[in-house]
Amino acid sequence: MLSGLMNYLRACFQPRANRHVHTGSDASGRQDGLLWYKDTGQHFNGDFSMAVVQANNLLEDQSQVESGCLGLNDSGPYGTFVGIYDGHGGPETSRFINDNLFQHLKRCTSDQQTMSVEVIRKAFQATEEGFLSIVTRRWPTQPQIAAVGSCCLVGVICSGTLYVANLGDSRAVLGRLVKATGEIIAIQLSAEHNASIESVRQEMQSLHPDDSQIVVLKHNVWRVKGIIQITRSIGDVYLKKAEFNREPLYAKFRLREPFQRPILSADPAILVHPVQPQDQFIIFASDGLWEHLSNQDAVDIVQNHPRNGIAKRLVKTALQEAAKKREMRYSDLKKIDRGVRRHFHDDISVVVIFLDSDFASRASSGKVQNVSVKGGGISLPRNTLAPT
Repeated sequence: MLSGLMNYLRACFQPRANRHVHTGSDASGRQDGLLWYKDTGQHFNGDFSMAVVQANNLLEDQSQVESGCLGLNDSGPYGTFVGIYDGHGGPETSRFINDNLFQHLKRCTSDQQTMSVEVIRKAFQATEEGFLSIVTRRWPTQPQIAAVGSCCLVGVICSGTLYVANLGDSRAVLGRLVKATGEIIAIQLSAEHNASIESVRQEMQSLHPDDSQIVVLKHNVWRVKGIIQITRSIGDVYLKKAEFNREPLYAKFRLREPFQRPILSADPAILVHPVQPQDQFIIFASDGLWEHLSNQDAVDIVQNHPRNGIAKRLVKTALQEAAKKREMRYSDLKKIDRGVRRHFHDDISVVVIFLDSDFASRASSGKVQNVSVKGGGISLPRNTLAPT
C-alpha cells in the first residue's frame, strides 16, 4: 500500500528537475529544491550556520541572523541577534516578525542605551501591537488574518550575556563542555508554551479558573479551547480580543462563549545567561526539528561534525528520521513537493551559533562588520493567506 501511495505522490507532485535550484555564492544562502541553506558565516561572536526546509505550500517558518550594532545609528551596543519564527495558519505573522522585531529591538536598545530584559520585552510588545494594527486594518476584507499567528524564539548575545526569549514551542539548546569528561552536554535554554506540557496546562487553568474547557484533550492532543496547542504567540488575535472572534471568521475558529480576558499571551519567557568559556554553541530551531531529534542528539551531531554546513546536516538528519517513521526512503521523501510534504514533516528552521572563546577581544577591538541574513524559501506572493 505504501509503495502505491509513493507512486501516486511521485506522479502528482514530483518537482521538475532543478525547478528551485539556485547556484552561486553562499553570501545570502542557496536554494536546492525545498531546502535553503547558508553553510557558514561570521557573526560578532564566532561562526554560524543556517538551514530551512519547506513543507507547507507557503513557507510559514521565518528566520534571521543579525550581527553587529544592536542599536540605531551605529551607536552600539554590539552583538548578535537570532530569530526563529514558526508561523501557523499562514505566513503573515512570521513574515511580519521577521521584518519588524529586530528593528523594534534596535529602537528600544537605543532608547535605553543598553541591552536588557526590559528592552527585549518592549520589542516583543511593539511587534504584537504592530501586527494587531494590521489585523484591524485588514479585518473587513480578510478576516481570516485574525487566526494567523506565530511562535517567536529570539536569542541575543551582547556584552558577554545571552538572552533567550520565547513564545510558543520553538527551542534553544546550548552545547556545553564538561571539562572533567570532555563531553558536550545539551542544556535547554528556552521555556516552551505548549498545552502538551502538564505545567503549561496548570498555568492556563490557574489563569482561567472559571473555564473548565480552557484546555481540552481532542483527538489525543491537548489544545487550548480545543483549537490550538501553543499558549503564547504573536498574532492569533482571535484568541486575544473578543471583537475578532465572530463572523465572518471561519466557524472552526469561533468560540461558543464570549471571553472577557485574552486566552493566549504575547508575554515572552526570558532567560538571562552569562556566557561561560565552556559554552560551545547554541542550536535555535523550530519544533519541526525537535519532533525528530532529542536535545542531546542534536548537540552530538553539531559536536561530531565540521561546522561548515552543520545546520543543513541537522535538517537532513531530521528528514531522514521523518522518512524512517513513515517506512519510506529519504530519497523518496525528497521528491514530494511542498504542500503534500506537510503530511510527512513540518517546516524546519535551524540556526547554529558558535561561541568562539575570543569573542570578548572582538568586542573591545572596535572592528565590527554588520551581518544580516534571512532564511529563504520558494518565492511566492507576499499577500496570500494560506489555503484552509
